[in-house]
Amino acid sequence: MAQPGRKQRRARDSLSREVILDAAEAVAVRDGLEGLTFQAIGRELDAHPTSVYRHFRDKDELVLELIDSLRSRSYGGELVPSDDWRDDLRRAARHVHEHYLRYPAFAQQMAARTTRRPREFANVDFILGALLRAGLSPETAARCARAYGNMTRAMCGMEAALLDLPETTRIADETSWQVEYRQLASDDYPNIAAVGDHLASIGDPRIFGVAVELMLDGIEAMVARDEPGEAPPEA
Repeated sequence: MAQPGRKQRRARDSLSREVILDAAEAVAVRDGLEGLTFQAIGRELDAHPTSVYRHFRDKDELVLELIDSLRSRSYGGELVPSDDWRDDLRRAARHVHEHYLRYPAFAQQMAARTTRRPREFANVDFILGALLRAGLSPETAARCARAYGNMTRAMCGMEAALLDLPETTRIADETSWQVEYRQLASDDYPNIAAVGDHLASIGDPRIFGVAVELMLDGIEAMVARDEPGEAPPEA
């Protein structure tokens, strides 16, 4: 029987992977991945930390599962192939971009890690399908998929990391191209001065769109000189 005034622990059998992942998200958003420990999750759930080990063997497994779960929540079911491969890749990049900015605390792990889980598999399959429909050979499509994914995640991770900086630091970095860069002497930096009125801030959301279009144009140029690819099987 619980003692008066003492908070009762959650029953061990009331935990599930989904409940633990929800608590892990809350802890990580609030305290960062450094603060995401089984002890912190236990406190969040009013459960003993060892209960978490019944569902996840270690923090790494938990983080990978959390990353894949958050991806599914953000855009699961949204990546449906169309007859326009460029629009498919553009749409995939947009969903990833929005997802990273929604969860900046996870940016570094999301960009660098391979989760080996359903949402990641589905994303890779979607990208490969678009590249094969573009007309790339399987070998070139595989290389382009890796390059497209890496560049997209790198840009998204950089923007998300900017959002995760202390506010004063972030604002200083975001405005630097409108302040310090425009004050540079034209004799010393003539090319910066020539485009000074058009310099975009580091956090300007239009820059990601420009990068995506550059990648799509590059892929289209590769299609023109690549060996004909095989069309993917009908869904």
